[in-house]
Amino acid sequence: MYHLNREVEGDWWEVEALYDLCFAPGREALSSYRLRDGVTPISSLSYVARDANGLLAAAIRYWPVMVGDAHTLLLGPIAVHPTRQGEGLGEYLIRESLAVALGHGWNRVMLVGDEPYYKRFGFNILPGVHMPPPTNPNRVLGMALVPGTWAGVTGHVRVAPNF
Repeated sequence: MYHLNREVEGDWWEVEALYDLCFAPGREALSSYRLRDGVTPISSLSYVARDANGLLAAAIRYWPVMVGDAHTLLLGPIAVHPTRQGEGLGEYLIRESLAVALGHGWNRVMLVGDEPYYKRFGFNILPGVHMPPPTNPNRVLGMALVPGTWAGVTGHVRVAPNF
């Protein structure tokens, strides 16, 4: 049994330690981190999952970005503790947080990831959307939370001003 709660300030370092554990050294050198530097994650969409003993099992964060002139959510990172992987916790976090995002009026979401994994949630390659280099264009994925909201949205991904 897991308890899903919004990430609070006191969770920050524990979540960062989970990300360090789950991702390769140098994760902060990835292009997606350039879009996160100095930007606060969207608190209403950033969650932690804890077990019955209060131990951190998983975390997900979202960030505001712009694609061309379109406000967009950037999903990630999402991490599940290695001892908890394979229990469906990552899928649960993604589905729950996307439902909340839609309820808060967000229209589209993007991420950098593996299409075979994220396709089950509705993510597809975003032709014409360019992450800061070096990013493999086949890993730039998007999902319309409201049908049709990716139509005509192209351009470079950048930090959302004044969010």
